[in-house]
Amino acid sequence: MTVPLHLGVRAHDFGQIPLADLTRKLQQYEFSHIQFAIKKSFPQSASSLSALSPGTATYYGNAFRRAGIQIAVLGCYVNIVAPDPQTEAQALADFKTHLRLARDFGASLVGTETGSVGQGYTTDNFTEEAFQRVIAAVSKMVAEAERFGVTVGIEAGLNHPLHTAPLARRLLDAIPSNNLQIILDCANLMSPDNYLRQDEVVDEAFELLGNRIAVIHLKDFIVQDGKIQMVPVGQGWLKFEPILRYMKYERPHIQGIMESTTEPHLAESVAFLKQVYENV
Repeated sequence: MTVPLHLGVRAHDFGQIPLADLTRKLQQYEFSHIQFAIKKSFPQSASSLSALSPGTATYYGNAFRRAGIQIAVLGCYVNIVAPDPQTEAQALADFKTHLRLARDFGASLVGTETGSVGQGYTTDNFTEEAFQRVIAAVSKMVAEAERFGVTVGIEAGLNHPLHTAPLARRLLDAIPSNNLQIILDCANLMSPDNYLRQDEVVDEAFELLGNRIAVIHLKDFIVQDGKIQMVPVGQGWLKFEPILRYMKYERPHIQGIMESTTEPHLAESVAFLKQVYENV
């Protein structure tokens, strides 16, 4: 029996629509799971992330469960290395709230990228000092995750202090806890300097991160005016064959989450991924 492709999507890629419409669309596209960031999908239910209650989490968690949809990643988009201490402290508090409520949402993993040590992009993100700040912040997050029996998912991202697979491996080695896992987004590892060597970059990520990869993001890119630009899945330059082969044979049943593919392109992108998966 062929292992099925487990495909999901970020809920907020459908925009801010009523909950009933969202669950109906997820069922229509036969998505089994989602990445759910409540502030992005339903901001009226999250005036502040740290004010979320178990009731809020249960309301949304039950709605998705009834629709047969699992929250694979509870998204908490915060800057854990923010330039000012107050913002950083608030980011960590918001993330810890998500860890505490993850089970009420029906999720076991709370995910984020690392953010930026400056206001937006800065080359200071590529320093050892920035990486050490990531270790300090993630250590606190993981300690809280261990208390609640849930998992921290960290995603490497272009221009973030954590932006390569070797740095992600260093983070795992620095924090020896299985409550820390990696959300792997191969498109996020691409840069204008390395995209022509993408086979090498992707192979390195699989080799270094191995079974510490909890979820795989499926996103596509092109290079335009010397910069990485995200495009709908199947319309860019990312080679999905090695990624889907890894999902099919090395990590059967691992969950994939489509990202940055909006509804006008969704059916075509889903069909593309299923076809590649079938052929590998």
